[in-house]
Parts: sequence; C-alpha cells; structure tokens
Amino acid sequence: MDPRAGDGEAFLAKVEAVVSPVLEAHALRLVDLQWRREGRRWVLRFFVDKPGGAGVVDCQRLSHEAGDVLDVSGLILESYDLEVSSPGLDRELRTDREFTWALGKDVRCWVREPVDGRLEFAGRLEAAGPERLAIAAPDGQTAEVPRALLTKARLDPAFRRK
Repeated sequence: MDPRAGDGEAFLAKVEAVVSPVLEAHALRLVDLQWRREGRRWVLRFFVDKPGGAGVVDCQRLSHEAGDVLDVSGLILESYDLEVSSPGLDRELRTDREFTWALGKDVRCWVREPVDGRLEFAGRLEAAGPERLAIAAPDGQTAEVPRALLTKARLDPAFRRK
C-alpha cells in the first residue's frame, strides 16, 4: 500500500491494529502514532507510555518487535524509519487519545477568548470529553474549559512551575 494515497487515518488505524498485540504484550499504551515524510524518507513514529513511564529498554523492544510485525504484515512497502519514544514530560496534547492518556496529570492550557475571565488554566486534568476539559486547580476549584476554544494544551511538569 502506498501510505500517501487514500486516508491517512485509515492507514494509521491499520498500523495500530498490527502493532497492538506487541503493545499489549509489553503493557505499553499508545499515546500517539505519526506517519510523516521528512526529507527523502518516511518516518513512522510511536509515542508510548506505561505506568511508571516507558524507558529506553521498552522503546528498543517495541521498535524491534513492531518492525518485525510490520514487515510481516506487508502494510508498508517502501523504506521508512521507525522511531519509538516516550511522550515526553511537556507533551502538547491535541487528540482525544492524548487527553485521555493525560487524565490525572498536571496540564496547562490556553484559550482564544476568556472563560470565566481567564485565558490560561493550570491544574490536574480531571475529565476530558469531546466538548470540555475539567481542570482542578491547586486551590480545589475545577474549571470547565470548552475544547473548541483551546489554542494549546500541554503537560505541565513540576519542574516548570518552580
């Protein structure tokens, strides 16, 4: 299959389906999956996590095993680079999958117009629905942030707040 033809989402769903057993075998959670042309090469990038965090060994193991199952599947015929990494401490959150993964984590987000007089929210992500995020601030107040107004959302690691 030429991944450039047709629906990119459908292609990524097929890649995910092929690699899912490997992810499950290693208790890894897929946070994001990207297929991009970078220069002259295609790059397939997995961002994975697990309780306690995904380490270098987890990423190496997934890279080898995912590469093997993808080769056997025949899903990608052209040469590409396979990259596996953890999502990072200050990952930008864009998709439903990323927001779901970030539940219970500290986040910071910005909106394009004031919500309750504010343009920026920070705190623990309590809920992430298709319409709204619920963010609990350190003072115990929970803000409901409409997703349609988001301009940016990202994890907010503790070291940035000091």
